[in-house]
Amino acid sequence: MQSRRIAKAALGVAIAGMLAGGLPGKTPLPAPTTEWPAVNGNSDETGFSPLRQIDRATVGHLGLAWALDLPGETSLEAAPLEIGGKLFFTGSRARVYAVDALSGKIVWSFDPKTWQYNPEKMGWANRGLAYATGRIFFAANDGRLFALDARTGRQIWAVDTTDRNRDQIVTGVPRLFYGMVVIGQGGADSGARGFVTAYDQASGRQVWRFHVVPGSPEQNRGDPAMAAAAKTWAPDFWKKTGGGGGPWDSITYDKALDRLYVGTANASPYDPDARSPGGGDNLYTASIVALDAKSGKYLWHYQLNPRDSWDFDATQQMVLATLTIDGRARRVLMQAPKNGFFYVIDRDTGKPISAGKIGKVNWADRIDPVTGRPVELAGIRYESGESVIYPFSSGAHSFMRMAYDPATGLVYVPVMQAATRFRRGAPIADNVFVGGLNIGEHVSEPGDNKGTLVAWDPVAQKPRWTVQHPFIWNGGTLATAGGLVFQGDASGRLAAYDAATGKELWGVDAGMGIIASPVTYAIGGRQYVSVLAGYGASAAILSDIMNVGWKYASPRRLLTFALGGHAALPPSPPRSLAISAQDNPEEKLDPRAVAVGQGYFMACAVCHGRSAVGAGGPAPDLRESPIPLDRDAFMAVVQGGALKERGMPAFSQFPPDVLEGIRQYIRSRGRAALARK
Repeated sequence: MQSRRIAKAALGVAIAGMLAGGLPGKTPLPAPTTEWPAVNGNSDETGFSPLRQIDRATVGHLGLAWALDLPGETSLEAAPLEIGGKLFFTGSRARVYAVDALSGKIVWSFDPKTWQYNPEKMGWANRGLAYATGRIFFAANDGRLFALDARTGRQIWAVDTTDRNRDQIVTGVPRLFYGMVVIGQGGADSGARGFVTAYDQASGRQVWRFHVVPGSPEQNRGDPAMAAAAKTWAPDFWKKTGGGGGPWDSITYDKALDRLYVGTANASPYDPDARSPGGGDNLYTASIVALDAKSGKYLWHYQLNPRDSWDFDATQQMVLATLTIDGRARRVLMQAPKNGFFYVIDRDTGKPISAGKIGKVNWADRIDPVTGRPVELAGIRYESGESVIYPFSSGAHSFMRMAYDPATGLVYVPVMQAATRFRRGAPIADNVFVGGLNIGEHVSEPGDNKGTLVAWDPVAQKPRWTVQHPFIWNGGTLATAGGLVFQGDASGRLAAYDAATGKELWGVDAGMGIIASPVTYAIGGRQYVSVLAGYGASAAILSDIMNVGWKYASPRRLLTFALGGHAALPPSPPRSLAISAQDNPEEKLDPRAVAVGQGYFMACAVCHGRSAVGAGGPAPDLRESPIPLDRDAFMAVVQGGALKERGMPAFSQFPPDVLEGIRQYIRSRGRAALARK
C-alpha cells in the first residue's frame, strides 16, 4: 500500500505541474486525481479526467490489459467507479460487482434478488452506483436503495424508495452530499406521480422528499411550490392520473451554491388534452428544478417543454461549469435534453442564457431569449390527428453521457436523428399504444436513424466537428487532459478522437456494441481506460431501427486498456442479422389466435422486441427459442414464472387464451423469418 501511495502522490505532483493554470475564460481544470470516484468523474458531472499519460501521441500504443466476461448480463449502461484499486459497477438487474482494477478478477458481487422480492419489477437496466466513506450506494429496479460495505459487499441497510405496488422503477444513479443519498425513479409513462427523496447515508432514514407534480388539494396545502404548480393543471387531474415527471436519471449537486438540480420527466399521459384540457404548462414536468440541498425546498425551475406532448424528458446529464459569455464569467448549467436543443442556463438565477439546436428539430423554431419559452411550430400536438416529430421520443440525446473538456471548451455529445409519429385513434399493429396515442417510428429524411458524435461549442452554440456513426444507438463519452475523447458505438468499436479536430487516432473492436461511457484512472503511475460492453436498453422496444445484429446470448464484458497492453480478447460471435428460427411445421396456427397475440405482444416487446425482433436487447429473440413450440413449456415460463430467477417475470394476469395467442403470434413470426430465407 505504501508504494502505491507514493506512486499516486508522484503522479499527482506531475499532473499538477502539467495542468497548472488551465486556460483563461474557461472552467479551471479539476484538481488532479488518479481515481474515477463518481459516475461522471466528479460532482460537476463533466465526464472529464485530468490524466494525460494516454494522449494524442501515445494513444496508438493502447492495448487490452484484461477482459472480464459477465455471464447473465445483457444491457450494460453503467460507468464503473475506480476507488482504491477496485472497480465498482452494476449490471443489467443491479447486481453490484467489485473487481480488482489491475487483474480483472471479481473480488465480490451482490445480487439484490429482485426476482424474489418483487418479480414484477425485475427490469433490465441500471446506470450505476455511488461511493462515500467506505460504502457503496445503489438502487435496484424494484425501488430499493441499498448501502453496502465497499470492502466486503455486506449489506448495511436497504429501504424502499417507491410504493412496491405502483408502476415505478429505479434505474438511475444515486447522488451523495451532506451525509445524504438522493434518488429519483421512473414511471411517468404509466402516470405515477414522480418525486426525489434524500436519505441519511448512515441509516437509510428519509430526510426529505420533493414531489415533481402536485397532488390533491389536501396534499398541496401548505406547500407554495405545489400550490403554484396546481394552477397549471386541470383542477381534477390528480383523480385521473398521477401526472408523471419522475426524475429517472440525472441529479446534480452544486457545491458552490449548495443546491441540487433535478431533471424531470414527461407529463402523463402524453396527450395534453387528456391530462389538462384547456391549457396549462403542467409544472414541474420536463423541467430542471433547483432545490435547497439541506431541506429539499424549491428554489427555482426552468421548464424546457411547457405542456410537453412528446415524451421530451429533461432528465439528461446536467454539467456545471464557468464560461466566459459576453466578456463575463458566468456560473452555468449545461444540458442536452431529449428535445434537440443544447441549453446553457445561469445556475444562480435559473434563467436560460442560450439554446441552440444540436440535432434535427421540427417542433420549435427557437427558444425565445427573453421568456425562455420555445417558439413552437403549428400542428405539433397532433391537432389534425397525426404529427411527425423530430427528435423521436428517445431524444436527440438520451441517457448516454456527454463530456465537457475545460481545455477545449467543448462538450462531446452523443446525438441521434429519428422521428416519432404520434397518431390519435385505435391501436395499430406493432405500434406502441399509450394513453390513446399510437406511437411509431418514422423515416423520411437523410440522416434518419443514425447517430453522431458532436463536439459542441456551448458559448457559440454551434458544432465544431462531428463524427457520423453507422447506427443510431451509441455509447457515452469520456474526455481527458490528453486531448482525447473516447466513445464506443453500436457496431462494437471503441475509438479515441482528437478532442480539437475529431480525427480518429485509435480504435479497437470490442466484440459487442457499447452504450456505456468509458472511464479512466491510474494505478502505480499507469493510466487505464475501462468500459462495459453490453448492447441493449431500448434497442428492444425500438428494434425496427436499433437491431444491428447483436444476440442476447453474446458475451457481455468489462474491458480495460493500457499503453502496451497485449491481452487477447476472448472470441465471441460477430453481430449478424441472420435468424435461426424454430418451427414445428406440423402445427397449424389459428389466424384469430395470432391476431389476439399480436395485439397483446406489445407487453412483451419492451424486452423481446417489436414484432418479436429481439435486437440483442435484455431478452432472447423468441423466434429462435424452442419454448414457444411447446404449449406446456410456454405456459410454465410465461404464466408460472419458471425462469423468473433468470429475469423472465410471470404474466399471470393474462388469461390462457391470450397467452396462447401470444405463443401462436411468436410462432407466426418465426415462420415468416424462415419464409424469407
